[in-house]
Amino acid sequence: MLFLDLVLSVFRLNGLLISEGDAMTQNMGLTHARWKVIAAIALSTNGLTVPGIARVLGQSRQAVQRITDVMVQDALLVYLPNPRHKRSVLVRLSDEGKVAYSQLREVQDPWAIATTDDIPTEELDTALRLVRRLIQKFDR
Repeated sequence: MLFLDLVLSVFRLNGLLISEGDAMTQNMGLTHARWKVIAAIALSTNGLTVPGIARVLGQSRQAVQRITDVMVQDALLVYLPNPRHKRSVLVRLSDEGKVAYSQLREVQDPWAIATTDDIPTEELDTALRLVRRLIQKFDR
C-alpha cells in the first residue's frame, strides 16, 4: 500500500535527519534532542510553553520537560512567567541559547541549501504541504 510505504520512508528520513543533525552539531555539544528544542523555541514568536514545544516536536510533555529542565541548568534556556497561564511557564532561549542557535544556523543553512539544490522548489513545496496535511489529520 502506497501510504504505508510513505510512512516507512518518513520513519527512515527521520532517522537520517537525526544522524545528519547530530553530525553537524557534535562539535557544539548539542544532541538532536537539544537542537530540536532550541530550533522550536527560536522559530516561535514569543517563546513556547513545555506543552507547546511538545506539540511542535510531536513528543510527550514529560520528555520535553526533562530536556528543558536540563537545558535551563546548562544555561541554554530560561523559564519565564507566563501571563496567560500561571502554572505553564514560557521557555525562551537564554543569551547562551541564542548563540547556540546562531551557530546551529551557520552549519544548518549551507547544509540545507546543498542538500536540496537539485530538488525543484515546487517539489519541496508539494512535499511540505502533504506532510502538514498528514500532521493535521493525525494531530488530535
